[in-house]
Amino acid sequence: MNQNQNQNQNQQSSEGRNDDDAALSEFLASLMDYTPTIPDELVEHYLGKSGFQCPDVRLIRLVAVATQKFVAEVASDALLRCKARQATVVKDKRDKQQKDKRPILTMEDLSKALHEHGVNVRHQEYFADSPSTGMDPAARDE
Repeated sequence: MNQNQNQNQNQQSSEGRNDDDAALSEFLASLMDYTPTIPDELVEHYLGKSGFQCPDVRLIRLVAVATQKFVAEVASDALLRCKARQATVVKDKRDKQQKDKRPILTMEDLSKALHEHGVNVRHQEYFADSPSTGMDPAARDE
C-alpha cells in the first residue's frame, strides 16, 4: 500500500515539474517577441562589466524585465513617500494655497525607497562655498 502511494506521489510531482517546465519554456519563448524598456545592448554591457557573458537573448531580456520591475517598484515606493510627505506639509500650511500640486520627488524619498529594497545610497555633500566646487580635481591643484 505504501509503495502505491509513493508511486502516485512521484507521478504527481513529475507531472508538476513537467507543467513548470512547460510554463517556463513558454515564458522564455514569449521573451523573444517582447521588447523591454531597457535595451538589450545596455543589459549586455552591464552584464559584461560584471563578468557575465551570455549569447542567449532570452536570458538578456529576462534580466531586462527583472530590472524594469525593480525600477518600477522603487519609483512607485518613492512616489508614495513623496505624496505622503507633501500631504503632511499641506496639512501644516492650510492657510497657504498651493497653485502647483505636482509631486516633487527628492533624493531623500528615493533613498528611503531604495533602502526598503536593500540598496543603501549615500549621496555626497555638495558645498558651494568653495570656488573650486564642481571643478575637475586635476584642475584644482593648479
